[in-house]
Amino acid sequence: MKTYVILGGNGVFGVHTAKALLGQGAVRKMICVGRNPQRSEAFTLGIDRDPRYAYHQIHIARESDRLIALFDRERPDVIVNYAALAYATSWYNPAPYYETNVMALVRLVEALAKRDYLKRFIQIGTSELYGSTEAPAREDAPLHPTSPYAVSKMAGDLHLETMWAVRRFPMNILRPSNAYAPGQLLYRVLPRAVLCGLTGKRLPLEGGGRARKGYLHAKDVGLAVLAIAEKAPLGALYNCGPDETVSIRDLVGRVAAALGLRFEDLVTEVPGREYEDAQYWVDSGKIRHELDWRPSISLDAGIQEMIDWGRKYLDVLKDEPTEFVLRP
Repeated sequence: MKTYVILGGNGVFGVHTAKALLGQGAVRKMICVGRNPQRSEAFTLGIDRDPRYAYHQIHIARESDRLIALFDRERPDVIVNYAALAYATSWYNPAPYYETNVMALVRLVEALAKRDYLKRFIQIGTSELYGSTEAPAREDAPLHPTSPYAVSKMAGDLHLETMWAVRRFPMNILRPSNAYAPGQLLYRVLPRAVLCGLTGKRLPLEGGGRARKGYLHAKDVGLAVLAIAEKAPLGALYNCGPDETVSIRDLVGRVAAALGLRFEDLVTEVPGREYEDAQYWVDSGKIRHELDWRPSISLDAGIQEMIDWGRKYLDVLKDEPTEFVLRP
């Protein structure tokens, strides 16, 4: 039985990882930490009803002393780090991305390196480190980050790899493709498309939706974390994602079809982002071969699950913000 801490634990990926671990792992206690107050059931999905679960509001970049004190009280076996700033605004205000994604991580790892209770630290990276690719990128592919956000995540990964190589800090890195799931904040394209479809509004489709990404249900990211926690050798790095990518246009088209709408009635095309990569695509062969992980939820099934979630919590979601606001 293990005690887990999930940093970034009130975000959608932390919530679904906690649910996956509680459902299938040998969990003594599940402690989630986030910088925001605990959200409503539309976003926590009822996980706080599990008696093994606890939530703490702590800002990892500004309250590191409180965070380490929590660790010393609870003595976690495994820490999973989702905590990061991640959005396109890194081009226009990069400093907070480096403060959270690099410096907060460095301070955290330095403190944890002195604690003997920690057995494994799992860093959640990003497929964006490989840049735009024409074929699936393996873990040993060259890194070509193309935004300050991606550079900050690369720096964090490289720091951890160095800490493993020299000081044997017990870490693993997981680089998932673009993930989604019920409970996702509404500035992301899939939940926003669902909300627009359910409320008769139009989705701003940036750049015609030409960019291609691999979309992976957050439950499958959580199951990859579980596989690493239970079976991976320390120091190992893994990608995880679906076999194929889809364009954002196709993704939104699938939402429209599932809702019985015409694509043209759901979207309004707007200019694309500056410097947007054409395609993020990772090769998941290593984690499949070594840890027997593979996606369990198809994209179409996941979209239907998102629609069911949107309908269930529509009275809450229709009043939630749909634009990203940077709050470092």
